[in-house]
Amino acid sequence: MKTQLLKKWEISMLLALCITLCAGVWASARSAALSGSLVRLHVVAVSDDTEEQAIKLRVRDSVLAYLEPRLEGVQDAAGARELIGSELDGIRSAAETAAEGREVRVNLGREYYPTRDYGTFALPAGSYESLRVVLGEGRGHNWWCVVFPPLCLSAAETESALETLGGDSAQLLSGEGEGVVFKFRLLELWGELMEYLGLD
Repeated sequence: MKTQLLKKWEISMLLALCITLCAGVWASARSAALSGSLVRLHVVAVSDDTEEQAIKLRVRDSVLAYLEPRLEGVQDAAGARELIGSELDGIRSAAETAAEGREVRVNLGREYYPTRDYGTFALPAGSYESLRVVLGEGRGHNWWCVVFPPLCLSAAETESALETLGGDSAQLLSGEGEGVVFKFRLLELWGELMEYLGLD
């Protein structure tokens, strides 16, 4: 009797481990697919001073105005990364114009982002390709969005931009479809675990 109970417990634990591993593999694949189809924008202010926060928003607007016509017609994230990488000097100049003499550092690389809700869509925590614009010491609050597809635009334009992602990714971002809350939470937990372990 005790042996049968122990055997059932072992089988239950093995089954739970298998389910956890399968969910982890699924979450990892889903997270990689989503993060590979986006390029995010991260603008960091000099400080939390009211004036510095206002300058951060002007820099954001200047960078977006510079990139918007250049990204028009770009079909995928790989093309966007290539274009943004080749335009870093122009992006820096656009940012410096609005930065009113503050030092500006611009780079394109992978960066960890927490879960972020943008109103009409949300993104799970994880590592994303990111255009990072840092003003001065970069000790102030920051501003995040998605520069490709162009989701930093108004809500009316967001729906059209989501269509460039297609299928599951667009449903995952917009919150449409079944099981989205579960999928997001699983992706968030997986991203946080990978960040904690330093594997992301």
